[in-house]
Amino acid sequence: MQALILAGGEGTRLRPLTSTMPKPVVPLVDRPFVAYMLEWLRGHGVDDVVLSCGFMAEAVRSVLGDGAGLGIKLTYLEEPEPLGTGGAVRFAEHLLAERFFVLNGDVLTDIDLTAQLEQHERTGARATLALTSVEDPSAYGLVRREADFSVREFVEKPGAEQIDTNLVNAGAYILEREVLAEMAPAGTNISIERELFPALVRRGLFGYEAAGYWLDIGTPERYLQGTFDILEGNVKTEIGRRLAGAGLTLVDGARIEGRVVAPALVGDDSAVAEGASVGGRVVLGPGVTVAEGAHVESSVLLAGARVGPRTTIAGSIVGPEASIGGGCHIHDVVLGASVKVGSDNVLAAGARIFPGVELPDGAIKF
Repeated sequence: MQALILAGGEGTRLRPLTSTMPKPVVPLVDRPFVAYMLEWLRGHGVDDVVLSCGFMAEAVRSVLGDGAGLGIKLTYLEEPEPLGTGGAVRFAEHLLAERFFVLNGDVLTDIDLTAQLEQHERTGARATLALTSVEDPSAYGLVRREADFSVREFVEKPGAEQIDTNLVNAGAYILEREVLAEMAPAGTNISIERELFPALVRRGLFGYEAAGYWLDIGTPERYLQGTFDILEGNVKTEIGRRLAGAGLTLVDGARIEGRVVAPALVGDDSAVAEGASVGGRVVLGPGVTVAEGAHVESSVLLAGARVGPRTTIAGSIVGPEASIGGGCHIHDVVLGASVKVGSDNVLAAGARIFPGVELPDGAIKF
């Protein structure tokens, strides 16, 4: 089986993380984000994946290679310009099989694609959308179905009086190649959700109600939530299974003199000094150093980040090679790559510091 992953966006909601690296290869716990999608697909019999890229496509290729290490064939397709979700599918047409999955590249999920495919075949569908239930569907487009699972209509951003279902589009589709003929020619910027799917209502479009975990991780807040859910095993992943078998703490290859509280993952060549505390719900990438008396909780520190003595970090993302001086308080903040924060700074309230910025000692006291 084949899949097309739509990963052409610039990841603007995740900046400053995505200012220096493409969204598909932003590290999530212990691997590039898109690797979770590839592992999930492989588990459902997908062995041929086309990755539709745009922004920093060569950087994605340099990290993931040809997919052999993940047990799949990985083909890259670089859009010459943003083409929208439908335009990206049409642009990839020459690489696509007679039947294929299409996946939104922002989603962390473990829904059952095998069951979705079985329903697709059983109903004779031309297209089947995976649907997921959400607590508050007002921010999404509702999908209403008939008793036979065919899609009756879409309701965009419904008001309270219109909410009669909590099923929304989960960004995982099965398409028969023939439906591509319903779309504008290759090179046109179109939306598969707003243009193709409404045109297929009552013409072979079905919805599959998926159980399982589903999260759009396109913002820093959801990136952290996805990290915590992987650490805690709320979504089925390979690294989650390893963590479960190790008491929710992995510190292989790290030097730990301080305290590590589960759940936590500490990368190779990282160091937690005496009197420092890391966890719970913390990921330290490879080569991270946490100095004496520092405290890190509910945060992600990417490769090579450095934390000074007596500094407190909570609810934050610290980019690769960033450094934070002593006596700082960093709460609910995102620091880009190679940011330098001097000693005795206080950063909070959703601040985002872009790559390469340097803050002198005591510069900010929120």
